[in-house]
Amino acid sequence: GEFVWHQHEDADEMFLVWRGCMRVEFRDHQVQLGPGEFLIVPRGVEHRTAAAEETEVIIFEPAGVKNTGNVQHEQLTAPTGARLPSSCS
Repeated sequence: GEFVWHQHEDADEMFLVWRGCMRVEFRDHQVQLGPGEFLIVPRGVEHRTAAAEETEVIIFEPAGVKNTGNVQHEQLTAPTGARLPSSCS
């Protein structure tokens, strides 16, 4: 399926495809990614992700960044404050 169009004003976002295939769509082009490939979306750039099949993706972004960026979506916006405990001291 497709995610919502959004942007992150204060954070870059990196997508690393672990398994499957996905595309990152921009208003004027799109980028296809396969296993082991990654893409960095610079802060402030409107984008959305899409996949035709089940895909495992690792997303790198600062803690506290809302997954839907500047858009509030009833079904897609993840709860804030969820974070795994750190093992670093």
